[in-house]
Amino acid sequence: MKKQQVTNIEVKKNNRNRVFRYICKHGTVSNPDIAYEIKMSLPTVTQITKELIRQGLVEETGELESTGGRRAKALSAAVNVKLAVGLDITKNHITLVLTNLTGEILKYVRIFLPYAHKEEYYLRVGEELESFLDEAGADRGKLLGVGISFPGIVDLDSKMLAYSHILGVEGIRFDSVSRYFPYPCYFLNDANAGAYAEGILAEDQERFFYLSLSNTVGGAIFSDKELVQGKSFRCGEVGHMTVIPDGKTCYCGKNGCLDAYCAAWQLSDAADGKLEKFFDLLEQKNQTAVQLWDEYTDYLAVAINNIHMVLDCHIILGGYVGSYIQPYMSGIWQKVSARNTFAETEQYLKPCRYQVGTAALGAAMNVMEIFIEQI
Repeated sequence: MKKQQVTNIEVKKNNRNRVFRYICKHGTVSNPDIAYEIKMSLPTVTQITKELIRQGLVEETGELESTGGRRAKALSAAVNVKLAVGLDITKNHITLVLTNLTGEILKYVRIFLPYAHKEEYYLRVGEELESFLDEAGADRGKLLGVGISFPGIVDLDSKMLAYSHILGVEGIRFDSVSRYFPYPCYFLNDANAGAYAEGILAEDQERFFYLSLSNTVGGAIFSDKELVQGKSFRCGEVGHMTVIPDGKTCYCGKNGCLDAYCAAWQLSDAADGKLEKFFDLLEQKNQTAVQLWDEYTDYLAVAINNIHMVLDCHIILGGYVGSYIQPYMSGIWQKVSARNTFAETEQYLKPCRYQVGTAALGAAMNVMEIFIEQI
């Protein structure tokens, strides 16, 4: 009897979750719309939406146009009733994103702040966070928490940043960071966070590999609406995949890693440290920029082909370089196709949907999803 009771509770929770997600995704809907689309009885849907209205998560926003009978009540998610912050920490910057239940970016900022695992650093980050929330006019009572993304191996079992070569740290416990913030904190690897933003907010949520081309190269697999973490939380670390045996020295100390050839700084260093300027030069057909881009995409094509041969799924190009890559997808695809052993009838390579603050957005959406799953 107890087992049956638990099962019924879980079924009801799952139904509430499905209904709420549908409303969030489709904006203004009616109970009949929901019942038809998610194949649930109208009385069940009506009961669920009443519960969601009582919880303040759904609002009645008038009536929809009549299709021949009684007008249906218009329902919308109270999208700003809950908020989440994403904080992306890199070697030289922090990025902050404020989002609501639907993943809408309400405020974004990127601040130059070199990383140091010291109290002064975290106190400064905390000050920047509070100023950010003040400027956004954010109600702290609505804030579910802060999602924090780090470049490195984020061990969720041991609750620590196991190590980060680029930041020069290891064994940093989550609580040694979260104690500086008066909000619940949740942690993710930066590439995982980027993949999470791309996947959890996508229409189809199909399986894909996210290749993060920032000042470090990383990657992540998103499948069945969640991240694939790996046994030691190192799944997707393609930045340290060897592309040239005994090639350039990587920051990790090894030779020939993809990161040594496709990190964003390989391009920005040729343009006064500014990636935007590099792509301006490339657009202007600057000879040096064109040659560098040709070399960069040669190595990138090798990596993409290798990843696809192993995983056989779509690949999304993200990170700093990914935010500029849309106009150059055709040329990259030609290089990738030339290396492909098989005749691909479908182009599996895609540009990222989010051009700014992707890791911070993904970290924030991780916080939001934890809440939504409990509705």
